[in-house]
Amino acid sequence: MNQSVVPIDNEDHEITESKQEEHVEPMASNRNKLIFCALGTFVCYFYYGILQESITKGKYGEGEKNEKFTYTLALVFVQCVINAIAAKTILSTWHKEEDQTPVKMNLFCSLSYLGAMLASNQALQHVSYPTQVLGKSAKPIPVLILGILLARKRYPALKFLYVLLIVIGVAMFLYKDQNASGKPAVLFGIGEMLLLLSLTLDGVTGALQENMRSKHKTGPYTMMFQINLWSVAWLCIGLIFTGEGLSFLGFVERHPGVIFKMLTFSCASALGQMFIFMTVTSFGPLTCSIITTTRKFFTILASVIFFQNPMNNRQWLGTAMVFTGLGLDSAYGKEKKEKKDKR
Repeated sequence: MNQSVVPIDNEDHEITESKQEEHVEPMASNRNKLIFCALGTFVCYFYYGILQESITKGKYGEGEKNEKFTYTLALVFVQCVINAIAAKTILSTWHKEEDQTPVKMNLFCSLSYLGAMLASNQALQHVSYPTQVLGKSAKPIPVLILGILLARKRYPALKFLYVLLIVIGVAMFLYKDQNASGKPAVLFGIGEMLLLLSLTLDGVTGALQENMRSKHKTGPYTMMFQINLWSVAWLCIGLIFTGEGLSFLGFVERHPGVIFKMLTFSCASALGQMFIFMTVTSFGPLTCSIITTTRKFFTILASVIFFQNPMNNRQWLGTAMVFTGLGLDSAYGKEKKEKKDKR
């Protein structure tokens, strides 16, 4: 993604560049397929976003019995189970891949992957959905920092400029005006800290996935299956030892409709991954990045319209700066790769 091989949280968590990009098909002769991929991605993730906000921000029950959904472990558990089933189905039918990845690599990657998902979902208990989407869109920031610190990578000046544009846009969006008492509001609360943690873990996961892909030739669906399978194991432990599993079952008994929402939410996530992979392998990562970046903007717009999440002019300007930076970063990265290929 800018997209990652495994759906880290599906608001960003999308499949990254694959070596199959070398077989990119000409766009002109595949216009219908491109429209199909773009519409599929938009519809799946639009529905995903609506359901995620409905589940985590909705009210359940009436009057004094009104309660909120606070079962992040259970929500991510269902999502990981569906992702693992989808990946295994594909591996067993039409996209077989050899797996020579050491168990410890899958184990470590699943921990950072799971941590990013949990932090991102838990952040919704403290911040609005547009804030979460925009915060997660700032993924190039930790990728750049971790690339310099851990991988000793060197980036051209323009890369820093585009990331700086994203940083300024995020800062403008998150900046809080003075409250009614005249005291300055806290810029970084619990929700923002959770988003920062999620972004950092996204960067760690991306680095581990790249290592798995380059050293062990791990395929995208093998990676998706193994990491989600390990995540399910970790979540089972978490649900048992925290007691959330039993609490969640009680919540489901009181509000059975939430199960359908969680299942369709997870299916939309897994199906969206299929469309993203199809886009990357058929049209390349740049086209995929444009589609997913545009989709995130409309997700924010839908949240404002359907869930009445207000945004002021400064936040809209910050949003525009973030997506401009993302677009430039995607186009710039692709341009450099093409130049290398020509050489």
